[in-house]
Amino acid sequence: MSHAIQDRPVAAAPRRAPLSHARLPRWTPAAIAAGSIAGGIGIGLGAGWHSKVQWGLLAALLFVLVTFAVTTKVEGRRQAKDRVATSLVWVCFVLAVIPLLSLAWVTISKGMDALSPYFLTHSMNGVLDAEEGGGVYHALLGTIEQVGIATVIAAPIGLLTAVYLVEYGGGSKLAKAVTFFVDVMTGIPSIVAGLFILATWNLMLGFGPSGFAGAMALAILMVPVVVRSTEEMLKLVPNELREASLALGIPKWRTILKVVLPTAIGGITTGVMLAVARITGETAPVLLLVFGTKLINPNPFEGAQSSLPLYVYEQYAVGTDAAVARAWAAALVLIAFVMILNLVARGIARWKAPKTGR
Repeated sequence: MSHAIQDRPVAAAPRRAPLSHARLPRWTPAAIAAGSIAGGIGIGLGAGWHSKVQWGLLAALLFVLVTFAVTTKVEGRRQAKDRVATSLVWVCFVLAVIPLLSLAWVTISKGMDALSPYFLTHSMNGVLDAEEGGGVYHALLGTIEQVGIATVIAAPIGLLTAVYLVEYGGGSKLAKAVTFFVDVMTGIPSIVAGLFILATWNLMLGFGPSGFAGAMALAILMVPVVVRSTEEMLKLVPNELREASLALGIPKWRTILKVVLPTAIGGITTGVMLAVARITGETAPVLLLVFGTKLINPNPFEGAQSSLPLYVYEQYAVGTDAAVARAWAAALVLIAFVMILNLVARGIARWKAPKTGR
């Protein structure tokens, strides 16, 4: 019996499936992207397409399809779905970045021709629109004053409104009504805000055109953006921080001032800067309420002023080479102005943000 058991052949142990599967090299996405670009250009030329946008869209489609096919062949269908999702994210990112880079490149390349220290320090006083020369100083000064006044008006109102909605409003009827009207104000056209200020400040109260009137219209456009962004940032602050502060006997208003707002200061600053970026490029309220002028008017409460968007519109409407060059240079100054404001605001937010760690 024992010999029979010993003579019986021992069955081979079943082979386990390998835990690791074949994987594509790291350079595969780059190679597929290069091949897709070449294929998109080749197919576009062969089909007689002259638009580079069509070539790009075709290359993006080829990139996704080839990625799915190659990954399915080597790594399996499950991993292919993951790579396709990643490819779609990258394609959307590239499609979003290309117009921004193109806009920046065109503005810089065309705006640098007329941009100079003279252009930044002189106005259009005594210069015909069709002639060369002149500058943007009066428009830059008007934009700084109007945006600054609008921010001083709108930022505190939007911040305090968001604090009420998050910290005090709860589900009250007043909070719901405020939220509803803020959502409605978010979508109003800028011309409506300008007409409202024109009807009340100028026609009913009898005030003339001024930078302050334009700033009030810009503040109306700015308030809902500040409210919504600040509200979302305050909601992200953990309730544990509020509870810990209140447990120490600190009043609620001081908890909001010393704990909640400093914690959310980065997001609040970003929201304010988004609102500033929106109103900086508005032309319709300025055209209605500020009127525009070629002279330097440092007083925003009396007399017509100019602004960078209005200056760009006026110069481009002239149509001569000199005027169009000034329009591109003013557009470049406007972009640089918004960029500098963003950098300064982010620096202040990082400086004032609560320190983490020990």
